[in-house]
Amino acid sequence: MSRPELQAPPEIYYGDTEAKKYTQNTRNQQIQADMTYRALELLNLPPDQPAYLLDIGCGSGLSGEILDEEGYLWTGVDIAPSMLEVALEREVEGDLFLQDIGHGFGFRPGSFDGAISISVIQWLLNAETSHPTSSPPHRLNRFFTTLHSAMRNPSRAILQFYPSSDDQIQLITSIAQKAGFGGGVVVDYPNSKKAKKVFLCLFVGGGGVQQMPQGLQGEEEDDSKVRFERRRERERSKAKNGKRKNVKDRDWILKKKELYRKRGKEGVPNDSKFTGRRRKATF
Repeated sequence: MSRPELQAPPEIYYGDTEAKKYTQNTRNQQIQADMTYRALELLNLPPDQPAYLLDIGCGSGLSGEILDEEGYLWTGVDIAPSMLEVALEREVEGDLFLQDIGHGFGFRPGSFDGAISISVIQWLLNAETSHPTSSPPHRLNRFFTTLHSAMRNPSRAILQFYPSSDDQIQLITSIAQKAGFGGGVVVDYPNSKKAKKVFLCLFVGGGGVQQMPQGLQGEEEDDSKVRFERRRERERSKAKNGKRKNVKDRDWILKKKELYRKRGKEGVPNDSKFTGRRRKATF
């Protein structure tokens, strides 16, 4: 079920060198991109509308690059300082927070229009200490309860993870439902040991009208990889030819600032005629 290259130790153990090697590995980049596109597909956000997303376990920003390409605003949280340092060096667009998700979130209620997570929540099943509050059920409860509070109504959270047993899936799903989420598990390529992926597709609100998406079928994932790669190449081609809207233009910046103001973020700069204006290079 699992893929060795994504079953590394928890990111807290990454040093600076390891974090950079992980980020620069083209295989990791490809896998992360494939799963992020699939998560966005399951998120099913309205097209051509701005959205503010939470990237749980954002690492060095590999998923964040996809979110940027798709025109979304995002905030990322991760437990590893070294990975966040790499993300800062790469100048990702999202706001970054050092956070152990097992301790829960402190975001304002209804902050996010959606959430994604790639290969992270299985680490909540590891007990930090022998204290009862460090047990997997307690950590999962804090995570899902505070995540539910931080989500807008209606919205979705798509959390890809690698369970080691059906019991783990049942534990995670039951605690998510107790926290108020609807939805359940979506499994892509259930008959393939190599390509099988498990997504927790969680709903907030919606009055029971949200329908569970279907998992991808077959033995291999080649078709979906080709589809996602073609999509990414189209976006890159549009950007290169000037046909794709620059997400960092004045309108994008104004939307981002307005969204931050609505979310209650402090210190958002005032709008002016200089907003979004590029400075001339000086020599």
